[in-house]
Amino acid sequence: MTKLTFGALTILTLIATAPAAMAQDVAAGKTSFNKCLACHAIGEGAKNKVGPVLNGLNGRKSGTVEGYSYSDANKNSGITWDEAVFKEYIKDPKAKIPGTKMAFAGIKNETEINNLWAFISQYDKDGKTKQ
Repeated sequence: MTKLTFGALTILTLIATAPAAMAQDVAAGKTSFNKCLACHAIGEGAKNKVGPVLNGLNGRKSGTVEGYSYSDANKNSGITWDEAVFKEYIKDPKAKIPGTKMAFAGIKNETEINNLWAFISQYDKDGKTKQ
């Protein structure tokens, strides 16, 4: 009986702390996004800069943000953004899409990449955070 109670308490603790762990990932991702801010915007009221807005990136076809002038490489990449594609891309953008205008060396640290995705993927196409 004691093992069952301990097990149940352990599970309840994990469930209760899971949102806090996610919040830490998103917060760390927001800090990492500072590297992107010179070229990209995200959130309500975001506008294209040197790069397109990143609202609603998850599930979006590459080269489709209205009002942004993409390279032919990006428009013709055939990419639909999701977690796996983003994580591969952000490590070395020019290797993933040769000819892209994105002049960014990439992020190699897996934890930072995971945190950045957690931050970016929380925004829907209107710049609102998904709840």
